[in-house]
Amino acid sequence: MDLAIIIIYTLALLLIFIYSISQLSLLVNYLRSKKQEDTSVKYNLNNPREIPLVTIQLPLYNELYVTERLLENISKMEYPREKLEIQVLDDSTDESLGNTAAQILKLQKTGLDIQHICRTKRLGFKAGALKEGLETAKGEFIAVFDSDFLPKRDWLLQTVPYFKDPEIGVVQTRWGHINRNYSMLTKIQAFALDFHFILEQTGRNFGKHFINFNGTAGIWRKECILNAGNWSGDTLTEDLDLSYRAQMKKWKFKYLEDVETPAELPVVISAARSQQFRWNKGAAENFQKNYSRLLFDKSLTSGTKFHGFFHLLNSSMFLLILLLAVLSVPVLYIKNSNPQFSGYFNIIAFFALSTLIFFFCYWITYKKIHGKGVKNFFGFIVMFITFFSVAMGFSVHNSMAVLEGHFGKKSEFIRTPKFNIHSLKDSWKGNKYLTKNLSFNVLIETGLWLYFGFAIYSAFVLKDFGLLIFHLMLFAGFGFVVFKSLSAKA
Repeated sequence: MDLAIIIIYTLALLLIFIYSISQLSLLVNYLRSKKQEDTSVKYNLNNPREIPLVTIQLPLYNELYVTERLLENISKMEYPREKLEIQVLDDSTDESLGNTAAQILKLQKTGLDIQHICRTKRLGFKAGALKEGLETAKGEFIAVFDSDFLPKRDWLLQTVPYFKDPEIGVVQTRWGHINRNYSMLTKIQAFALDFHFILEQTGRNFGKHFINFNGTAGIWRKECILNAGNWSGDTLTEDLDLSYRAQMKKWKFKYLEDVETPAELPVVISAARSQQFRWNKGAAENFQKNYSRLLFDKSLTSGTKFHGFFHLLNSSMFLLILLLAVLSVPVLYIKNSNPQFSGYFNIIAFFALSTLIFFFCYWITYKKIHGKGVKNFFGFIVMFITFFSVAMGFSVHNSMAVLEGHFGKKSEFIRTPKFNIHSLKDSWKGNKYLTKNLSFNVLIETGLWLYFGFAIYSAFVLKDFGLLIFHLMLFAGFGFVVFKSLSAKA
């Protein structure tokens, strides 16, 4: 039994180490991208004959708190009115439907080409709404914004020109965060998303590997969507699915790191949980659906297949983290009761290099947003430790999502509640869309919080502090998740 535990523990460490190498490769690509000038061909939008027709799609479902803000923002987009169409794809079933209809009527009277498209059945969820809207969309290019996004007025002027290259199928922009500093929870989410949108997306795009349209804040060539097989609701991340199908059809994606599109982060943990569940389960579903085709495509490089593997299995790393965490306590006791393993444990300490790689990669993205300097570096250290602690605290919830995805269990597309939160003065309490029930996972998380409290106690009993920091982070991370989950119900 001891040997089996050590073998499984070592394999988990090895896989995480290989994943860290993939991130290091993306970091190298990211740094190289900064030395290369963008020579993309572009439309001259000052020439009326080069201005293409664009459709903006706004998928909605019971967005009482943010729809007015969204429509007001989109109506101010700088683009010739005769070349712009807006589709409000509204699947709402509550009073927001009437409010939206009234606001759209006012905008129509200003001369804006904006349509309110409502379905009787929410078939296919968001993917179904986008697909149905596409049937009547006039635009050659289709921009998509979720309800909590606030693109800047010149957003279309910054993105549309890149489609002069007929091989470009998608232009994706970087997410910003209007409520980054609202709470520790929003800071942690921003920390993670910044890493994805700065290092990962840029690194993959520069290396000519597959990236993904992020479901919003991007624009598609309509021909690309249709050629790739159109939107499909058979996974929870329809954006990732269509992205891979399009790139396997040899469409190119253009990522614009310097074009920021602000949005709202979930401010309560139940909302963050629903978003995380959808993203993590959807990624696993997409691995099952698309990776075999990617693997056996002889026209793709081994590097693209390697990065595609870890891209689609990114969320599956939570399974390894949870496995490592649970096994770390018996490993602590095995180490102290079996002196013959002492040399072996010195060898596997090499895998601590993974942490150093992640530390350096995250620092590069953190300083892009916050700047350099000693103060910011120490602030980064605090956020790095906090983020990984809380990420480990989410490992039970996210692992359940990943397992459902890999084993093909189907579930509904659960939207993330929006709050219209800008500053500390704004409150999330009273939001009608918040879930009222505690997840069973909270009981498991509470048990693991106590379990890692025992691990900390064991370090002092055994006088072995090699895993103490790891166990302290686990204790703090699970404690944070449990406390936030319970307090949100108070």
